[in-house]
Amino acid sequence: MPRIWKPSVTVAAIVEKDGKFLLIEEVTSDGIRINQPAGHLDPYESLQEAVIRETLEETAYDFTPTALVGMYMSRYTSNRTGEEVTYLRFTFCGYPGKQHDRPLDEGILRTMWLTRDELAACADRHRSPTVLQCVDEYLAGRRAPLELVQTHASVYKEAVSTANG
Repeated sequence: MPRIWKPSVTVAAIVEKDGKFLLIEEVTSDGIRINQPAGHLDPYESLQEAVIRETLEETAYDFTPTALVGMYMSRYTSNRTGEEVTYLRFTFCGYPGKQHDRPLDEGILRTMWLTRDELAACADRHRSPTVLQCVDEYLAGRRAPLELVQTHASVYKEAVSTANG
């Protein structure tokens, strides 16, 4: 039986404050890149839980999602390995909360606040072609209610354990 193709599911946060966006600078296999706080969906968590976790881990800021900006699919080919990966990215917007005194995730060099134009000026360093696209769609007012993104109870470890035994 042929292997079933599956995209890699990621989440990202659009965090705006005073006309600037919270971004991270990170070390990747293709060099130093700029991205929104973003990362992979982990087992047993909802998309909203993932974006809250990733934002905290990568920026040390609490994050409260308020809306879904969009869902984006893109293919990436590593310059170093030639490996192809398709990403399915769910981008949320929301507001920042408390900034904690904690180390950032491994590979994150720093956080920074950039305007849209400053972000556009360094497009060659973006981690993904969707980084600027998400900001532009956020600025254009694209929002979907969080109720659009549902997580069935079966996703959670406790629910799976209870159902199985």
